[in-house]
Amino acid sequence: MAINRIGKRTVKLKNNPTIISATSIVGPKESQGPLKDYFDILLDDDLFGEKSWELAESKMIQTVMKETAKKAGKNLDEIDFMIGGDLINQILPSSFAARELSIPFLGIYGACSNMAEGMCISSMLIDGGFADYILSGTSSHYCTAERQFRYPLELGNQKPMTAQWTVTGSGCVLVSPNKKGPKIKYLTIGKVIDKGIDDPNNMGAAMAPAAVDTIYSYFDDTKDDPNSFDIIATGDLGTLGMQITIDFLKEKGLDISKVYTDCGVEIFNLKEQDVHCGGSGCGCSGSVFAGYIYKKLINKEFNKVMLVSTGALLSPTSTLQKQTIPSIAHAVIIEND
Repeated sequence: MAINRIGKRTVKLKNNPTIISATSIVGPKESQGPLKDYFDILLDDDLFGEKSWELAESKMIQTVMKETAKKAGKNLDEIDFMIGGDLINQILPSSFAARELSIPFLGIYGACSNMAEGMCISSMLIDGGFADYILSGTSSHYCTAERQFRYPLELGNQKPMTAQWTVTGSGCVLVSPNKKGPKIKYLTIGKVIDKGIDDPNNMGAAMAPAAVDTIYSYFDDTKDDPNSFDIIATGDLGTLGMQITIDFLKEKGLDISKVYTDCGVEIFNLKEQDVHCGGSGCGCSGSVFAGYIYKKLINKEFNKVMLVSTGALLSPTSTLQKQTIPSIAHAVIIEND
């Protein structure tokens, strides 16, 4: 019997999985944004001293994993599992990082929903008594994503205004049972939603219905009050997807507008940095949560938070085959003691 379930979609965690440390790293463009003071490591080189962008991305995830364990006073051999994923074929950056870190590894692919998906899996494993320490993180890189999903940077292709800028960044959390720190209380696992958007330069519109479905499901299951949250943050819908989410939820009788923001809107200065609709990529919600949101929780400036990382589950092959874009969103609810 699934005794930890509430309603149809939501899991209530019993044993207080706790985020005991977190680390964020971002690239040069993100280091110029409004959240720069919240990030742990600011890069001045997109290559991070490596020979390729993919290896640079892998180095980012290695770096945040090591630093997150170090902050908690833990050696890597004390970590039970590493959970990670990214956007690149065969999750190469995460897999190569796991090769170097030598931690038992669970690779995931939820596109830009990876941060919340990894936290969902981590907290359920901790809550079930299957581990004591789990590192969960994700990454993205503007240059690796452009090379795989769109066009080589050398072509200088112009983007439509609905497009977003893939964040160069990485975020990681260390989850452990019932320690001092913010507790993961509830999870709502997303469904794959596809409303027929087929433009890979309009990710916000493609992913917004998945965010709507997951957010609405949480509140329908728990009967919680949206205004009891300090912040509800979607992963990377940008300005367009954020407005669609507000409008669609209002049509369902749920108004989250007073406490709602989007990591892709927060990470850049949309008026001064040319990122069109905002940020995207796994590293968007990853770095914003592990940097900005987690620090606000630790300082008790936030006491109740919902992170809803959103992911567009397309591939270069599906785009070439003229398929529409299926999307998903997972919700993690975190509260201070």
